[in-house]
Amino acid sequence: MIRPLLALIALLALLVAAGCGDDDSGGETAAATDTAATAAASCAEVAQPDAKPDGGASKPTGKLDPDKVHDVTFTTSCGEFTVRLDVKGAPSTTASFAKLAEDGFYDGTTFHRIVPGFVIQGGDPTGTGTGGPGYQTIDKPPANARYVKGVVAMAKTAAEPAGTSGSQFYVVTAPDAGLPPDYAIVGEVVEGMDTVVRIEELGSPSEQPVRPVVIESATVSES
Repeated sequence: MIRPLLALIALLALLVAAGCGDDDSGGETAAATDTAATAAASCAEVAQPDAKPDGGASKPTGKLDPDKVHDVTFTTSCGEFTVRLDVKGAPSTTASFAKLAEDGFYDGTTFHRIVPGFVIQGGDPTGTGTGGPGYQTIDKPPANARYVKGVVAMAKTAAEPAGTSGSQFYVVTAPDAGLPPDYAIVGEVVEGMDTVVRIEELGSPSEQPVRPVVIESATVSES
């Protein structure tokens, strides 16, 4: 499943940024290199993991308790960050996200797409941007949904209905990504946004990370 709408918006943002720049391309390249080097120094150097099988996950049959707080903590090669799930706003999506985490689906996967100033995207077992759990859920977001910094939403193709989710998710790193209300919002980062920023700094104009960023584990807590 290729994510063309997200890719198109990111490309337009990059084109606008390029058009507004000056001629000091050497300085910009050096700055980008320095930023990546700083992030790399803060992240463990890890090998690209082997691809995991596409699909094969079991769709959850129940929902999470909306009266409790549910967090998913991702331990990555760049540190930890915690996502607080929006159970009331996206009951099917959050149930799936939590179950995938509990079942180890995300363990040993990567952030395969990193667009500086836009999003970091992971959750694909194959690492290609086309994989998923083998099922879908739908939680159509409200018309006033905004994808601002720290929001965690689910990726989908332009052809799929609004709110469709598999396993691929992204964390918004822009102040406002300017996306339409098409993507199910699973929650927001409540701890470890500095880790998200370190991951973002390993992105590139090609949207490919300059070195692997691996999700070592994802754990679910309830309170």
